[in-house]
Amino acid sequence: MADVALLKVEHLTVHAGANDIIRDISFTLSPSEVLAVIGPNGAGKSVLLKTLLGIMKPTSGSIEWGNDVRVGYLPQRFLVDLYLPMTVGEFLDLKPSRVHSNKDVLKLVSIDEGWLTRRLAHLSSGQLQRILLAWALLDDPHVLLFDEPTENVDVAGQESIYALLHHLEETMKIAVLIVSHDLHVVYQYANKVLCLNQKMMCFGTPDVTLTKDTLTELYGEHAHFRHHHE
Repeated sequence: MADVALLKVEHLTVHAGANDIIRDISFTLSPSEVLAVIGPNGAGKSVLLKTLLGIMKPTSGSIEWGNDVRVGYLPQRFLVDLYLPMTVGEFLDLKPSRVHSNKDVLKLVSIDEGWLTRRLAHLSSGQLQRILLAWALLDDPHVLLFDEPTENVDVAGQESIYALLHHLEETMKIAVLIVSHDLHVVYQYANKVLCLNQKMMCFGTPDVTLTKDTLTELYGEHAHFRHHHE
């Protein structure tokens, strides 16, 4: 599988009624790559992920996953009822298919196995994101899809999550497709970037692709950007 693309998308278009949500999107994702999808609110980023996951159907174009590719997903929001009595271990036990044990995946996300007895409802946003990541890792995925995984997490928690994702990509050779508004994250962790505003406005390496003109076209002339790459 290392010699072939894990995901190939060609001329993907998704309609809502008579309107395009996204149109004519093409890109590939290879093993160990980190692809960041950026764009303004309403650009179709979450729709792209939902379509890749089969939650939404494409109007035209194609999505081709490699043979036997396993996909993990971390949603933008995961709300837990404060009165839910479920523990972390009980939550992980709900996973229908698995390769790793609960203790194994907690180790992968740098969490002590003692967390298995903690209540989900008692976790902070950053801690909950780590548990969701552990869930996604249970069946040893080849690709991880993330929709703004640190939107409701404090700055320290955000850095921790992204550093962990980078570690997983390096050690487990997992490919990552991540939706993010944070250009610092894109420059620091992504091998490629896809600029999306209903249509594809750029695709390539961040240092070459994310020019001032591209970012202005993507976000508007009044937007301000800071480049954090070396």
